[in-house]
Amino acid sequence: MPVREASVEARSWRRAAFALFAVAAGTNVPTPLLLVYRDTLDLGPDVLTAVFGCYALGLVPALALAGPLSDRFGRRAVVLPATVLAALTSLLLVAAASSLPVLFAGRALQGAVSGAVFSVASAWIAELSLVSGDGAAGRRAAVAMTGGFSIGPFVSGLLGQYAPLPTTLPYLVHVALVAVGLLAVLRVPETVALVRPEERVSSGPLVERSDRRVLLTVLAPLAVCVYAFPTVVVSAVPLLVDIDAPPVLLTGVLAGLTLGAGTAVAPLQRRLGPWTALTAVLLGVAGYLTAMLGAGNGSPPVLLASSILLGSGGGLALAAGLALTARLARPGRRGALSAVFLGCAYVGFGAPYVVAVAAQATSVQVPLAAGAGVAALLAARLLLATRRGQTRG
Repeated sequence: MPVREASVEARSWRRAAFALFAVAAGTNVPTPLLLVYRDTLDLGPDVLTAVFGCYALGLVPALALAGPLSDRFGRRAVVLPATVLAALTSLLLVAAASSLPVLFAGRALQGAVSGAVFSVASAWIAELSLVSGDGAAGRRAAVAMTGGFSIGPFVSGLLGQYAPLPTTLPYLVHVALVAVGLLAVLRVPETVALVRPEERVSSGPLVERSDRRVLLTVLAPLAVCVYAFPTVVVSAVPLLVDIDAPPVLLTGVLAGLTLGAGTAVAPLQRRLGPWTALTAVLLGVAGYLTAMLGAGNGSPPVLLASSILLGSGGGLALAAGLALTARLARPGRRGALSAVFLGCAYVGFGAPYVVAVAAQATSVQVPLAAGAGVAALLAARLLLATRRGQTRG
């Protein structure tokens, strides 16, 4: 590739990645503010974790539609309007301070627009990164997403704890960030060939028949870990454990550190190669066990340590899963398979609700220990798959 074309390509994937980062930053703006809503709307842990998790209710149908639509009509046709809607959704959430129905609706809509951007922008970045070698697309999309996930709640927690208008200002900051992201993505070229409809390959199986078992027993459960790991320590634990620290700020720091760890470790996928998935799940096992200890004594340092472990596990799971998705997808089906992967990932958003409900019946340590056990079983499956060469991205 000529130097000039390579330079254009580099700028293009970076613009797409920044737009992805900007939208991702908004997804966890409400997370530390849940403690503010708890007081202003008089909500319990079960309702608050349901608010957090209903994000996935909007996201899953959006994923089912956005990926295939972008395979057929192009990435720009989906990403541009969804990015605009992401900013409008943050404006809607400004009104949630005094209305639980608006909070639920805004959170579900936030999931829908984010899902559309995540699946399609990930495929877009993959196509803009083809000359950079195997795994580059997975790392770039993972860093963009997890970077946004970490910055958003950290800023939100800081503003929510100390700034005026704690349920307004964080959303307005996100709107400004999305506006910059939209300007950046306007100049990104389309990567889907616009050919006659009868020549498009946008239907049929997502993967080859020989890869179906890998899809079901490796990629899908690995996807669930992407958010089942970090969301528990970000959402459920701060609501269920008494900690002697400024609550909104601590939740924002926990969320920022958890998801920031995912950003920091994503580039390790290059070195870990096929062992990335197994490493991710083992970190999740260690993180759940550490969170169990921290929840028992309310120790902020132990909880912060668990957040690093769980965030790292989620970040590596995302990088490994996106790389494996790019390898497994049949021609013309990358957007659809990316949507399936992220749809499975957002099943993990239900983990905080499960932990909250189980904790009310037992204690918070019981569901955390169960999570560690399930993750250990998956690690055994991934060890076998890695030895067989099935986790190569």
